[in-house]
Amino acid sequence: MRYLELFSRRLNGVLFVLGGVAVLLLMLLSAASVLFGLAGVSIPGIYELAGFLGAAVIALALGYTQAGKDHIEVDVITRRYPEGLKRVIDVAKYIATIAFFGIVARQLWLWAMTLRRSGELSETLKLAFYPFVLCVALGFGAMALTLLVDLLKTIRPGRGESA
Repeated sequence: MRYLELFSRRLNGVLFVLGGVAVLLLMLLSAASVLFGLAGVSIPGIYELAGFLGAAVIALALGYTQAGKDHIEVDVITRRYPEGLKRVIDVAKYIATIAFFGIVARQLWLWAMTLRRSGELSETLKLAFYPFVLCVALGFGAMALTLLVDLLKTIRPGRGESA
């Protein structure tokens, strides 16, 4: 369990840094677009790149955000439940979300491999965009792994963690 949590934490840290690089590129791209726009020059494919980078930013931050419990959770009703019932609900919630993110990650991976084999390119810049799809698949996979760690902590709390 400890090694799985450590692996998840390190993977999410690396993906978070890569997401930060994507945000930086997105900002530079936006600034260049504005500057070139003031000069009356448009940059072809800017919306395409912005879309690819935006998807990467969001996907790469998923696991890190989950590990930090920074996602929004509405517990208006469940916070009044007894601890045992809350734990059962949490286990069910984790199983459902692990299944969802795992299935989406797998389907994205398969789609990326199909794009790679077919040689499909983006419309404007003619870029192979399967790497961006792989990036999103990796982000969803990291989210599923982080949720698995959270599930295991919920089932077997230890080292000062509460159920």
